[in-house]
Amino acid sequence: MDAFRQFFTALPDDTGMAYVLIQHLDPTHESLTAELLSRHTSMSVLPATDALPVQPNHVYVIPPNCYLVIRNEKLYLTEPIQRRGVRVPIDYFLRSLADDQQDRAIGIILSGTGSDGTIGVREIKAVGGMVMVQAPQSAQFDGMPRSAIAAGAVDFVLPIEQIPETLVRYVNHWYINGASATDPGPESESRPVANTEADDLTRIVGILRARQKCDFSGYKKGTLIRRIERRMGLLHIHTMGEYIQVLRDDRDEVNSLHKDLLIGVTNFFREPDAWAALRKQVIEPLVSRYATSDSGSGIRVWSPGCATGEEPYSIAMLINETMRDADAACDINIFASDIDVDALAVARVGLYPETIIADVTADRLRRYFVRGEHTFRIKKEIREQVVFAEQNLISDPPFSKLDLICCRNLLIYLEPEIQNRIIALFHFALRPGGHLLLGNSETISQQRKLFQPISRKWRIYRRIESLRTERHNVPTQMTDVLPKRLTQMSETSDLHNRHLTSVAQQQMIRRFVPACVMVNAKGEILYLNGPVDEYLRLPAGGPSLELFATARPGLQTKLRAAFNKVIRDGKPLCI
Repeated sequence: MDAFRQFFTALPDDTGMAYVLIQHLDPTHESLTAELLSRHTSMSVLPATDALPVQPNHVYVIPPNCYLVIRNEKLYLTEPIQRRGVRVPIDYFLRSLADDQQDRAIGIILSGTGSDGTIGVREIKAVGGMVMVQAPQSAQFDGMPRSAIAAGAVDFVLPIEQIPETLVRYVNHWYINGASATDPGPESESRPVANTEADDLTRIVGILRARQKCDFSGYKKGTLIRRIERRMGLLHIHTMGEYIQVLRDDRDEVNSLHKDLLIGVTNFFREPDAWAALRKQVIEPLVSRYATSDSGSGIRVWSPGCATGEEPYSIAMLINETMRDADAACDINIFASDIDVDALAVARVGLYPETIIADVTADRLRRYFVRGEHTFRIKKEIREQVVFAEQNLISDPPFSKLDLICCRNLLIYLEPEIQNRIIALFHFALRPGGHLLLGNSETISQQRKLFQPISRKWRIYRRIESLRTERHNVPTQMTDVLPKRLTQMSETSDLHNRHLTSVAQQQMIRRFVPACVMVNAKGEILYLNGPVDEYLRLPAGGPSLELFATARPGLQTKLRAAFNKVIRDGKPLCI
């Protein structure tokens, strides 16, 4: 309550914003929050009621013993969800706020215990909104602020007395206030009209490629522009030219923009009905087939764009509970990849805030997680079924001989040409009859000859065999599919071809080259192809895979000796 008082005492009364206060309340006692806060602001402070329209310059307070959501700019009361003694009203509201307001959503985490709010602010950040957190050292209870900061979803960490000023400055920027250049409105900033916007975008993409070794030229132009403008709003920069100069001078801002472009929405079992359909139509037949097979191989799944790991771990849990229900057993190999090394580090550890109870059933929490202090950690036996790897889906070779690819809500950020190329790559990577799961807003687009829909509603597809696969929309270089304007990056033209990969070459290698491993001079695995399981045992965890640590018993000594000799002599060696 003290944090709320400090915030509203320092906040102007005419910002044009609406404020919704969510706090942990005793469900059996009447709340006095609205009455007490009305002494510190001239805005109307009201207890939230069902179907209440949200008005500017009003403050709405959650009542006891309920959850609150916002839909179409109206507040609705719902029954509280409680699992294992934990309530998450802050996450519940912030997630609805992200969905309803998109990039106009703002989440502010003040003093509080636990981790409530962490998942919610991640979703706000993912849709382009803004997140502020009270500096932990100034908070009476620092659990919630620290949890949000650790999630990497925070734009500002400030003492509470500085939050109102920074907030008002942000909402007065043209990015958030929506003013037009011809009618900016009173005391607001208009969005500058730049004839050179496309050239500016090209320069920014070039800087990102040069500094971060990551090519965003295949991203949709609108996505790039909105994320760039969001950064400009946070820094209170008015023109693209100014922002380009900041990027050239400040490596930290290049990193911040890079992280903003990589952020996506991810949760355990997102859209449960889609997972139920996947289990019935794909997972159950796979378990049945491999449990009775004597081939020695197991289920192979790829989760590209896995972010912090919720999706691949959801797949692992789904397969394990399917095996348990069928009293069957088979090997599970899940490959999870992403371009974001920080997200992969989180995924490998498998430690998540306790607020995942909103997405994970009590039975799954009990079977597959270990409870910590305000956290849940994926059990070791599940983590060992998932191998995480850094990978650029656009330019790096795919995994191969897969039964299932789960790629949800990643293609929507990419240009249609790149989407088509990736769909073709997925076709190459899947075994005959393999399946592909996409997000609800994604389709197979121009590649209908490669996949047959199994569930149109939940975007589940089966691979179609085709003799023309190798010739179907397969570019020989990435420059064949990138927009021409975005491939002419004068600042970094020498880097442009460094990561280009021939899809046709990948296909021939996978079909005709035996099991092979590419390593560097330190013995670190860079690339795998073919059935290497006979020689290597790939563990989960760690930022890299070391060849000798993964070699099966009996091979380590001979392999190390051969490796050292090849390094020393520079000649091929057969053992």
